Amino acid sequence: MKKIIVTGGAGFIGGNFVHYMLKKYSDYKIICLDCLTYAGNLETLEIVLDNPNFRFVKADITDREAVFKLFEEEHPDMVVNFAAESHVDRSIENPGIFLKTNILGTQTLMDACRRFGIERYHQVSTDEVYGDLPLDRPDLFFTEETPIHTSSPYSASKASADLLVGAYYRTYGLPVTISRCSNNYGPYHFPEKLIPLMIINALHNKPLPAYGKGENVRDWLYVEDHCKAIDLIIHKGTVGEVYNIGGHNEKTNIEIVKIILKELGKSEELITYVTDRKGHDLRYAIDPTKIHNELGWLPETKFEDGIKKTIRWYLNNKGWWEKIISGEYKNYYEKMYVDK
Repeated sequence: MKKIIVTGGAGFIGGNFVHYMLKKYSDYKIICLDCLTYAGNLETLEIVLDNPNFRFVKADITDREAVFKLFEEEHPDMVVNFAAESHVDRSIENPGIFLKTNILGTQTLMDACRRFGIERYHQVSTDEVYGDLPLDRPDLFFTEETPIHTSSPYSASKASADLLVGAYYRTYGLPVTISRCSNNYGPYHFPEKLIPLMIINALHNKPLPAYGKGENVRDWLYVEDHCKAIDLIIHKGTVGEVYNIGGHNEKTNIEIVKIILKELGKSEELITYVTDRKGHDLRYAIDPTKIHNELGWLPETKFEDGIKKTIRWYLNNKGWWEKIISGEYKNYYEKMYVDK
């Protein structure tokens, strides 16, 4: 039985990856390590908690004692690191926690990998490490050769982690890979992020806040397509390489908002424009040629289909996000583990 530690597995992308891997590989054991910060939600994993091939461990990736103890118990074959502080606005308000988790946490995981041996350490990064692209140059895309040029404490911390991962490969021969993805969307997306925030506000007939004029462009990737890409990279990707994962779905923020309103039958009068974010990147767009040529990956979900599936999920799972909005979700861990 192959064992994979998935850090940040109670978060949005990590949680979807846990579901995907358990469904695809019946002979794998998935160990989720998550400290359940504001964006980690154990209810995201509720349907797999009783799966004999799944284990949940509440711990921080910066806690060396806890991380090394888990490695000693499980002797994992692979580690996929989703764990990160990831909200740009929060990083502007409090950069320190981003540096600690995203850089020192990555170091702790790789030190454990060195101590106990590992087939593959995979770092889940972001296209935000490349900075941004001008709106008037639709011909430009991020490639794996694009220089790192960060805009926020968040992206700077992720870029730092990427450099550290590369250094551990070159210095210690640690078998690593890195993926940098565009904006994800889909089930279990934390309600403060753009798409779920707009869906939930629209359902409550609340104002839909758009930064600036809403002209910033993002390349949207359905989360299951991202999970499939990482699955390919950890099994077939070349050690030491970086792979860009993009959705070929470029949309302005205001386009996204209007699509959601239309799907829900709501008026565009709900849109309200707010002061733009400091250092707000104009456009992200990824060229995924490398992962396509080397591993045969292409995004399978068209945005028009993916956004409908996403909206449907939020309509059918109101209990999940209503508990987050009320703060009740933070009590779920105590109910499941501590109070028993």
